[in-house]
Amino acid sequence: MVITPGIENLSFTYKDGVKYFTLIAEEVLNELIPGLFIKAWGYNGSVPGPTIIALPGDRVCIRVINNLSEKTSVHWHGLEVPNNMDGVPPIEPSPFIYPGEYFDYEFTIKNPPGTYMYHSHVNVAVQDNAGLFGGLIIEDPKYCNKKHYKDYLILLQEWAVNSLPWGDIDSGTYNLTFKMPEFNFFTMNGKCYPSTEPLHVSYGDKVKIRFGNIQMHHHPIHLHGHQFKVVGADGFPIKKETQIYKNTILVASGETWDIEFLAKNPGIWPMHCHMPHHTTNNGAPGVGGMFTVVQYDI
Repeated sequence: MVITPGIENLSFTYKDGVKYFTLIAEEVLNELIPGLFIKAWGYNGSVPGPTIIALPGDRVCIRVINNLSEKTSVHWHGLEVPNNMDGVPPIEPSPFIYPGEYFDYEFTIKNPPGTYMYHSHVNVAVQDNAGLFGGLIIEDPKYCNKKHYKDYLILLQEWAVNSLPWGDIDSGTYNLTFKMPEFNFFTMNGKCYPSTEPLHVSYGDKVKIRFGNIQMHHHPIHLHGHQFKVVGADGFPIKKETQIYKNTILVASGETWDIEFLAKNPGIWPMHCHMPHHTTNNGAPGVGGMFTVVQYDI
Protein backbone atom coordinates (compact mmCIF):
# COMPACT_ATOMS: atom_id res chain seq x y z
CA MET A 1 0.00 0.00 0.00
CA VAL A 2 1.25 3.46 -0.88
CA ILE A 3 1.89 5.69 2.16
CA THR A 4 1.73 9.49 1.95
CA PRO A 5 3.46 10.48 5.21
CA GLY A 6 1.18 12.79 7.18
CA ILE A 7 -1.70 12.42 4.71
CA GLU A 8 -4.53 9.88 4.87
CA ASN A 9 -5.66 7.69 1.99
CA LEU A 10 -9.21 8.54 0.90
CA SER A 11 -11.75 5.94 1.98
CA PHE A 12 -14.44 4.64 -0.38
CA THR A 13 -17.56 2.53 -0.47
CA TYR A 14 -18.13 -0.20 -3.04
CA LYS A 15 -21.50 -0.82 -4.66
CA ASP A 16 -22.56 -2.47 -7.92
CA GLY A 17 -19.00 -2.63 -9.22
CA VAL A 18 -18.21 1.05 -8.55
CA LYS A 19 -15.87 2.62 -5.98
CA TYR A 20 -17.45 5.76 -4.50
CA PHE A 21 -15.18 8.49 -3.10
CA THR A 22 -16.04 11.93 -1.67
CA LEU A 23 -13.82 15.02 -1.77
CA ILE A 24 -14.86 18.19 0.06
CA ALA A 25 -13.14 21.39 -1.10
CA GLU A 26 -12.94 23.69 1.91
CA GLU A 27 -10.87 26.13 3.93
CA VAL A 28 -8.15 24.43 5.99
CA LEU A 29 -5.95 25.84 8.73
CA ASN A 30 -2.58 24.23 7.98
CA GLU A 31 0.31 24.23 10.48
CA LEU A 32 3.57 24.51 8.51
CA ILE A 33 5.87 24.44 11.54
CA PRO A 34 4.92 24.37 15.24
CA GLY A 35 2.77 27.40 15.99
CA LEU A 36 2.79 28.89 12.47
CA PHE A 37 -0.48 28.40 10.60
CA ILE A 38 -1.66 29.43 7.14
CA LYS A 39 -5.21 29.89 5.90
CA ALA A 40 -5.13 27.39 3.05
CA TRP A 41 -7.66 25.56 0.90
CA GLY A 42 -7.68 21.79 0.76
CA TYR A 43 -9.85 18.70 0.62
CA ASN A 44 -11.45 16.88 3.56
CA GLY A 45 -9.55 19.03 6.07
CA SER A 46 -6.20 18.07 4.58
CA VAL A 47 -3.42 19.93 2.72
CA PRO A 48 -2.54 18.30 0.35
CA GLY A 49 -5.83 16.48 -0.04
CA PRO A 50 -6.17 12.79 0.85
CA THR A 51 -4.51 10.35 -1.52
CA ILE A 52 -6.88 8.49 -3.85
CA ILE A 53 -5.85 4.90 -4.55
CA ALA A 54 -7.38 2.81 -7.31
CA LEU A 55 -6.53 -0.21 -9.43
CA PRO A 56 -6.37 -0.59 -13.21
CA GLY A 57 -9.86 -1.15 -14.59
CA ASP A 58 -11.67 0.25 -11.55
CA ARG A 59 -14.91 2.08 -12.15
CA VAL A 60 -14.92 5.12 -9.87
CA CYS A 61 -17.34 7.87 -8.89
CA ILE A 62 -15.69 10.79 -7.11
CA ARG A 63 -18.19 13.26 -5.65
CA VAL A 64 -16.65 16.72 -5.23
CA ILE A 65 -18.53 18.97 -2.81
CA ASN A 66 -17.70 22.67 -2.91
CA ASN A 67 -17.66 24.36 0.51
CA LEU A 68 -15.51 27.22 -0.75
CA SER A 69 -16.62 30.81 -1.35
CA GLU A 70 -16.10 30.55 -5.14
CA LYS A 71 -16.71 28.06 -7.94
CA THR A 72 -14.18 25.30 -8.50
CA SER A 73 -13.54 22.01 -10.33
CA VAL A 74 -11.19 19.02 -10.15
CA HIS A 75 -8.88 17.97 -12.97
CA TRP A 76 -7.52 14.41 -12.97
CA HIS A 77 -3.97 15.22 -14.00
CA GLY A 78 -2.62 12.66 -16.45
CA LEU A 79 -5.67 10.37 -16.47
CA GLU A 80 -7.44 9.35 -19.66
CA VAL A 81 -11.05 10.27 -18.88
CA PRO A 82 -14.10 11.36 -20.95
CA ASN A 83 -13.98 15.01 -22.00
CA ASN A 84 -16.91 15.98 -19.77
CA MET A 85 -15.10 14.52 -16.73
CA ASP A 86 -11.74 16.25 -17.21
CA GLY A 87 -12.61 19.21 -14.97
CA VAL A 88 -11.55 22.21 -17.08
CA PRO A 89 -14.58 24.49 -17.53
CA PRO A 90 -15.48 26.42 -19.64
CA ILE A 91 -12.99 25.04 -22.20
CA GLU A 92 -14.58 21.60 -21.95
CA PRO A 93 -18.16 20.39 -21.35
CA SER A 94 -17.10 19.69 -17.77
CA PRO A 95 -19.09 21.90 -15.35
CA PHE A 96 -18.15 24.49 -12.76
CA ILE A 97 -19.00 23.40 -9.23
CA TYR A 98 -20.58 26.40 -7.52
CA PRO A 99 -20.45 27.07 -3.76
CA GLY A 100 -22.77 24.71 -1.89
CA GLU A 101 -23.08 22.35 -4.87
CA TYR A 102 -21.43 19.09 -5.94
CA PHE A 103 -20.55 17.15 -9.05
CA ASP A 104 -19.94 13.42 -9.55
CA TYR A 105 -16.90 12.64 -11.70
CA GLU A 106 -17.41 9.14 -13.10
CA PHE A 107 -14.91 7.22 -15.20
CA THR A 108 -13.03 3.95 -15.60
CA ILE A 109 -9.33 3.77 -14.77
CA LYS A 110 -7.62 3.17 -18.14
CA ASN A 111 -4.07 4.26 -17.28
CA PRO A 112 -1.29 1.87 -16.22
CA PRO A 113 -0.18 1.63 -12.59
CA GLY A 114 1.66 4.81 -11.65
CA THR A 115 1.64 8.20 -9.94
CA TYR A 116 -0.92 10.83 -10.92
CA MET A 117 -2.47 13.90 -9.30
CA TYR A 118 -5.71 15.83 -8.94
CA HIS A 119 -6.10 19.60 -8.59
CA SER A 120 -8.40 22.54 -9.22
CA HIS A 121 -8.59 23.90 -12.77
CA VAL A 122 -10.54 27.08 -11.93
CA ASN A 123 -8.79 30.33 -10.96
CA VAL A 124 -5.65 28.24 -10.69
CA ALA A 125 -3.32 31.10 -9.71
CA VAL A 126 -5.29 31.25 -6.48
CA GLN A 127 -6.81 27.82 -6.00
CA ASP A 128 -3.76 25.68 -6.80
CA ASN A 129 -1.45 27.98 -4.84
CA ALA A 130 -3.92 27.87 -1.94
CA GLY A 131 -3.51 24.09 -1.74
CA LEU A 132 -6.23 22.42 -3.84
CA PHE A 133 -4.08 19.50 -4.88
CA GLY A 134 -3.63 15.83 -4.02
CA GLY A 135 -2.16 12.54 -5.15
CA LEU A 136 -3.89 9.81 -7.14
CA ILE A 137 -2.18 6.43 -7.29
CA ILE A 138 -3.04 3.59 -9.62
CA GLU A 139 -1.56 0.65 -7.75
CA ASP A 140 -0.02 -2.45 -9.27
CA PRO A 141 -1.84 -5.32 -7.53
CA LYS A 142 1.30 -7.45 -7.35
CA TYR A 143 2.97 -4.87 -5.09
CA CYS A 144 0.04 -4.07 -2.78
CA ASN A 145 1.14 -6.36 0.07
CA LYS A 146 4.69 -7.26 -0.92
CA LYS A 147 7.09 -7.88 1.98
CA HIS A 148 10.27 -5.82 2.38
CA TYR A 149 8.85 -3.18 0.06
CA LYS A 150 8.18 0.42 1.04
CA ASP A 151 6.16 2.74 -1.19
CA TYR A 152 5.97 6.46 -0.35
CA LEU A 153 4.34 9.49 -2.01
CA ILE A 154 5.84 12.97 -1.50
CA LEU A 155 3.88 15.98 -2.79
CA LEU A 156 5.79 19.25 -3.18
CA GLN A 157 4.27 22.68 -2.51
CA GLU A 158 5.28 26.28 -1.88
CA TRP A 159 3.51 29.05 -0.02
CA ALA A 160 3.61 32.85 -0.10
CA VAL A 161 3.24 34.22 3.43
CA ASN A 162 4.43 37.71 2.54
CA SER A 163 3.13 39.41 5.70
CA LEU A 164 6.12 37.96 7.57
CA PRO A 165 9.39 39.94 7.32
CA TRP A 166 12.20 37.87 5.79
CA GLY A 167 13.87 35.74 8.47
CA ASP A 168 10.91 35.81 10.89
CA ILE A 169 9.04 32.64 11.85
CA ASP A 170 6.81 34.10 14.53
CA SER A 171 3.90 31.97 15.69
CA GLY A 172 0.50 33.01 14.44
CA THR A 173 -2.10 32.51 11.73
CA TYR A 174 -1.36 34.08 8.35
CA ASN A 175 -3.10 34.74 5.06
CA LEU A 176 -1.53 33.66 1.77
CA THR A 177 -0.57 36.05 -1.03
CA PHE A 178 -1.56 35.35 -4.64
CA LYS A 179 -0.78 38.59 -6.50
CA MET A 180 2.81 38.32 -7.81
CA PRO A 181 3.61 35.99 -4.89
CA GLU A 182 7.07 35.63 -3.42
CA PHE A 183 7.20 32.10 -2.05
CA ASN A 184 8.94 31.79 1.31
CA PHE A 185 7.77 28.46 2.78
CA PHE A 186 8.30 25.10 1.04
CA THR A 187 6.70 21.83 2.05
CA MET A 188 6.63 18.08 1.60
CA ASN A 189 3.10 16.78 2.15
CA GLY A 190 2.04 20.11 3.58
CA LYS A 191 4.76 20.43 6.24
CA CYS A 192 8.09 22.25 6.51
CA TYR A 193 11.04 20.62 8.25
CA PRO A 194 11.25 19.85 11.16
CA SER A 195 7.53 18.98 10.97
CA THR A 196 7.94 16.69 7.94
CA GLU A 197 7.59 12.99 8.72
CA PRO A 198 10.57 10.69 8.11
CA LEU A 199 10.42 7.88 5.58
CA HIS A 200 11.00 4.72 7.61
CA VAL A 201 12.87 1.83 5.99
CA SER A 202 14.56 -1.36 7.12
CA TYR A 203 17.85 -2.75 5.87
CA GLY A 204 17.26 -4.78 2.70
CA ASP A 205 13.98 -3.09 1.78
CA LYS A 206 13.24 -2.16 -1.79
CA VAL A 207 12.04 1.42 -1.54
CA LYS A 208 9.92 3.36 -4.02
CA ILE A 209 9.44 7.11 -3.62
CA ARG A 210 6.95 8.95 -5.81
CA PHE A 211 7.16 12.72 -6.26
CA GLY A 212 4.41 15.03 -7.49
CA ASN A 213 4.42 18.79 -8.16
CA ILE A 214 1.53 21.01 -9.31
CA GLN A 215 2.64 24.48 -8.29
CA MET A 216 4.95 27.13 -9.74
CA HIS A 217 8.52 26.18 -8.79
CA HIS A 218 10.69 23.33 -10.01
CA HIS A 219 12.43 21.29 -7.31
CA PRO A 220 15.67 19.26 -7.71
CA ILE A 221 15.23 16.59 -5.03
CA HIS A 222 18.49 15.08 -3.75
CA LEU A 223 18.81 11.88 -1.70
CA HIS A 224 21.93 11.42 0.42
CA GLY A 225 23.76 8.11 0.81
CA HIS A 226 22.08 6.22 -2.04
CA GLN A 227 21.84 6.02 -5.80
CA PHE A 228 18.38 5.42 -7.17
CA LYS A 229 16.86 4.21 -10.43
CA VAL A 230 14.30 6.38 -12.21
CA VAL A 231 11.48 3.91 -12.88
CA GLY A 232 8.42 6.04 -13.74
CA ALA A 233 7.50 9.39 -15.29
CA ASP A 234 4.07 11.10 -15.35
CA GLY A 235 2.42 7.86 -14.31
CA PHE A 236 4.00 5.61 -16.92
CA PRO A 237 6.69 2.99 -16.24
CA ILE A 238 10.15 3.39 -17.76
CA LYS A 239 11.47 0.28 -19.49
CA LYS A 240 14.29 -1.44 -17.59
CA GLU A 241 16.73 -1.04 -20.47
CA THR A 242 16.33 2.75 -20.39
CA GLN A 243 16.28 3.28 -16.61
CA ILE A 244 19.14 5.41 -15.32
CA TYR A 245 20.77 5.85 -11.92
CA LYS A 246 20.79 9.26 -10.25
CA ASN A 247 20.91 10.82 -6.80
CA THR A 248 19.09 14.07 -7.74
CA ILE A 249 15.94 14.40 -9.81
CA LEU A 250 14.28 17.58 -11.03
CA VAL A 251 10.53 17.54 -10.37
CA ALA A 252 9.11 20.28 -12.58
CA SER A 253 5.66 21.80 -12.28
CA GLY A 254 3.04 19.33 -13.49
CA GLU A 255 5.34 16.32 -13.30
CA THR A 256 5.43 13.09 -11.32
CA TRP A 257 8.53 10.91 -11.02
CA ASP A 258 9.00 7.48 -9.43
CA ILE A 259 12.38 6.34 -8.09
CA GLU A 260 13.54 3.08 -6.49
CA PHE A 261 16.58 2.10 -4.45
CA LEU A 262 17.78 -0.74 -2.23
CA ALA A 263 18.07 0.20 1.44
CA LYS A 264 21.60 -1.01 2.19
CA ASN A 265 23.33 1.97 3.84
CA PRO A 266 22.01 2.33 7.42
CA GLY A 267 21.62 5.74 9.00
CA ILE A 268 19.49 8.85 8.90
CA TRP A 269 19.82 10.33 5.41
CA PRO A 270 18.59 13.76 4.27
CA MET A 271 16.30 14.05 1.26
CA HIS A 272 15.59 17.61 0.20
CA CYS A 273 15.19 20.18 -2.53
CA HIS A 274 18.64 21.41 -3.55
CA MET A 275 17.56 25.03 -4.03
CA PRO A 276 19.13 26.69 -0.94
CA HIS A 277 16.18 29.08 -0.51
CA HIS A 278 13.81 26.10 -0.45
CA THR A 279 15.50 24.47 2.57
CA THR A 280 14.75 27.39 4.89
CA ASN A 281 11.64 28.56 6.65
CA ASN A 282 11.25 32.14 5.39
CA GLY A 283 15.04 32.50 5.31
CA ALA A 284 15.42 31.89 9.05
CA PRO A 285 18.72 30.30 10.17
CA GLY A 286 18.84 26.51 10.35
CA VAL A 287 17.42 23.66 8.32
CA GLY A 288 13.80 23.97 7.22
CA GLY A 289 11.55 23.92 4.20
CA MET A 290 11.34 21.10 1.67
CA PHE A 291 13.45 18.66 3.67
CA THR A 292 12.89 15.25 5.25
CA VAL A 293 14.96 12.14 6.05
CA VAL A 294 15.07 8.49 5.07
CA GLN A 295 15.45 6.79 8.44
CA TYR A 296 16.58 3.20 8.93
CA ASP A 297 14.78 1.47 11.80
CA ILE A 298 16.99 -0.75 13.94
